[in-house]
Amino acid sequence: MTAILFIMIGLPLVLFWTSSRAASEKATGLGRTLCQRADVQWLDQSVHQVSLALKRDGRGRLAWRRVYRYEYSHGAEDRYSATITLLGLKAVGWTEPLRRSA
Repeated sequence: MTAILFIMIGLPLVLFWTSSRAASEKATGLGRTLCQRADVQWLDQSVHQVSLALKRDGRGRLAWRRVYRYEYSHGAEDRYSATITLLGLKAVGWTEPLRRSA
């Protein structure tokens, strides 16, 4: 009985944690790419999840919608933030860093 209860509670938690790590790694890679493309410095080398909700994807299935924030800079004196939105593991929206002005 205890083992069944552990599986019923533990397995969904492990699956959620695994999908959260995969989504975070996906957002990290996209944030790094966006900063390189805009020729800005990616600060802290990480993304931070700021929102989590269940939404329907294009096929009508429930998926986790996660919004991540990352920060970038044009130089040492400024700091800006941008966001990346994932639905499941698919990037569905993002704000690109502003290009460095010449």
